[in-house]
Parts: sequence; C-alpha cells; structure tokens
Amino acid sequence: MPALERLHERMAELTDLGALEMLASWDQLVMMPPEGGPGRAHQLGALARITHERATAQEIGGWLLELEGVELGERDRDMVRLARRDWERASRVPPELAADLSRAHAEGQESWALARANDDFASFAPALQRNVELAQAYAECLADGDDGRYQALLDDYDFGLRTEELSRLFAELSDALPPLVAEAQVHSPRRELEVPVDAQRTAVAGILRRIGVDGASWRVDVSAHPFTSWMGRRDTRLTTRYGDGDVESLLSSLHEYGHALYERQIDPALERTNLGRGTSMSVHESQSKLWENHVARSPAFAEVLAAELVAAGFPVSAAELHATLVGVERSLIRVSADPLTYPLHIILRFQLERAMIEGELAVPDLPAAWRDGMRLLLDLEVPSDAEGCLQDIHWGAGSFGYFPSYALGCLIAAQLWEAMEAEIGPRDEDLRRGEVGPIQRWLADRVHRHGRRLDTIPLLERATGGGLEVDPFLRYVAPLAGRS
Repeated sequence: MPALERLHERMAELTDLGALEMLASWDQLVMMPPEGGPGRAHQLGALARITHERATAQEIGGWLLELEGVELGERDRDMVRLARRDWERASRVPPELAADLSRAHAEGQESWALARANDDFASFAPALQRNVELAQAYAECLADGDDGRYQALLDDYDFGLRTEELSRLFAELSDALPPLVAEAQVHSPRRELEVPVDAQRTAVAGILRRIGVDGASWRVDVSAHPFTSWMGRRDTRLTTRYGDGDVESLLSSLHEYGHALYERQIDPALERTNLGRGTSMSVHESQSKLWENHVARSPAFAEVLAAELVAAGFPVSAAELHATLVGVERSLIRVSADPLTYPLHIILRFQLERAMIEGELAVPDLPAAWRDGMRLLLDLEVPSDAEGCLQDIHWGAGSFGYFPSYALGCLIAAQLWEAMEAEIGPRDEDLRRGEVGPIQRWLADRVHRHGRRLDTIPLLERATGGGLEVDPFLRYVAPLAGRS
C-alpha cells in the first residue's frame, strides 16, 4: 500500500523534525550563550515553518483518503487515526502563524528570563501580550462550534478533556483542600534543612544512578526551570536546579526522571511514528508526580535519600528528611510547594490563563489578579512579581493550556499508585531498599508502552478501571492533616 508507506515516511520525518526542535530548545535553555537568543528565535521559527508545511501538506490528505475503508493492522489503524486528527487540526493553522508562534515563544522565554531576574513585569508585558494575541489567533483557527478559545488550546495538551470538567474538578479541590491545609500546618509543619549545594549534587547523582540513569544515554544538567527533553530512545536529557540550603533538587530530579522514563518505555515498535510519544501532558505529569510524590516523598524512600546525603557529607536522619519533604506550609512558589497546597497553585494559573485567552483579563492587570488569587486560595500576600506571576516560564513560552496538566497529574498519579499497590502490593519494603524495578515495569505495561494509542481517559480507565477522580488524591494527602 504506497499510501501507507508514504504516511509512515512522513510521520518519521515529522518525528525527526520535532526532535531537532526539542534539541534546539534544550540548547537554548542549557548551553546557549545569553546573546544567542535572537538568532535562536529565527532558527526555531524557520524550523517550525518547515515542520508545519510538511505536517499540513495536501498529499497527506490524499494518503488518508486512499486509506479510508482499507483493512489495516491495529497499530497502523491507530497511526492513521491520529494522523488524520493531527493533519486536520494543523491544516487549519496558516504557516505564517505557526512560524510567528515559534518565534514569539523563543523571544518570550528570553524576555521572561530577564524580567524574572530583575523583578520587572513591565519589561515582559509586551512579549506576554504578543503570546496571548497569537494564542488567541491560533485558538480561533481550531475552535469548534460554541467551544471557547481555551478549549482549543487545551486540546493540544489533553485531547478529549473538557474545560467544564476541569472547572468542576478544580472546584472540588478548591473546597476540599483549604481545610486540610489549615490542619496540616499544625500536624505536619514545614521543617527546613540547610543542605549545601555540593551535597545536593552528589546525592542527586547517586539517586539517579540507583534508578538507572547512566552516562551512555542520559544527560543531567542545570537550568533556571527544570525540564526534560528526549531526542530519541537513547538520548534523554533532564535538568534540575540547586538552591543553597534546600532540598528541592531531590524532588525535581525525580520529577523529571518520571517524564524521561515515560518516553523511554514506550513500545519500541512505535519509534519514529506519530504514536511514539506520551499521549498527553496530564498523563506525562502524572508520571513525574508519581515519582515526586509517591516515591520521593514516601517515608520508606526517605531512608535511601538520607543515606545518599549522609554519604555526600551531610548528616541527616530519614525522619528529619521526610518531615522536610512532606511538611505543609502555604508558600508563594509553585515548584517548591508541598503536595497538599500544590494543586491550589495550579487552579490559580488555570483561572488566570483562561481569563487572558478568553479576553476577560488584560495583560497589564495580571499582577493584581495574581495577588488577589493568592489571597483567596492560599491566604498569602505576594511581595513581588518575581515571586508571583513571573515565577513560571510557561506563559513566556506561549504554553497556554499546559498548567491544568500539573494538577491533573497529581490526581492521576494517586489513582495509578492505588491501582498498582492493589495489584502488586505495597511498595514500602522495596522502596526502603531503593528497589524500583517493579514500579518501572508496572508503569511500562499499564501506561508507557501505549504511547499515543490511547487518549488520557481511555488510558486511565484501562490502567485503573475508572475515570478521572479527586478522591484518591485526597486520600493520599489526608495523613498530612492527621486524617486517616
């Protein structure tokens, strides 16, 4: 079937172009000298234009038409189905807009980095305004029927999830979490550990080595905002960051490892196809949150983490470290938030970005709206924009619709963990020894191997037997408030 062969070839080419874009973006955030930003924006824009032209070419429509009604194997049937969805969506977006989006995202990241360092929202506002306007134009190309612009953006990250369903789930969390937070601040108060950066670096290297990170097919680097990139099955790059006197690096490195493991355990037969990557950002974030919350923050694994810190020259007990990792405190910064307050940070961002995209919140009003939201959700005053609306890279990078996946990831991780322990038993004894092989294998079978063949909800239903729920997460955080 020439049409199927040609479609396979094009999917492989688009996968390669996507890997090159990821490589250029990784380099921009990790290795590129500071003055390389303008040139990189043009390079990424050109690459985005080429990719868009290849992804929306009319011959793809012709191949898909030829394949209608043709009997195909299960894997090819899924590839054709996803190719049709992706082609139809991408074809609605003009090539010039695709290039403009990529350039604006690269420029926005550079503007954000400077503005955050200088606590200067005004200098970032023009880049953010440009990203909002381009996101609105992009969403209008994709919006169907009465769906708002935000739904079109959400579909890029979590196809099949509805904005109204997110609002319902987040409303449940908004009601349930604040009373737990108040109780947890008494029962499980935040404790600080003054861990030197050198000890953190040594411990992070030791932990990652224990769970399979080697120098042959991995890189571990430092960036302003931790992230993970994958250019192929044997080229995985994660970053973390170190702050003198904290332990965030222990959590962020395992968080990013969860993303990396997902991509590495996808069925090798799907490599260089449109099926060979994670199905959605909420499932991706569930993998990182599973390793951050349910592994790194478990009392059993705290024994392993503490042993690595001791070996690095920082004396600490497992109990002291665990209390630091799970202690609850209302805080300004999302990435260092405890597992109980974390979803409230995401709810705020969801509300604000949806309002900006729907035209209900003007960019200049964002700092004030952020301060109001932090008072309402976390009862905190925001002293600076660097600790407020400038703390995250996502809007600088034009990633509107991404934030909900972080909270959804917390919910899905809790559901997956309950399903896994119900099937293979509690993990405490294994984690106390640093043994994570059964977890890796269960995730590979139930989640990772499928790639994009299953969307978020069908994948969750197959892995756990149920749809998206709030209760498993509430059961996970209840002990922090002293509730059984």
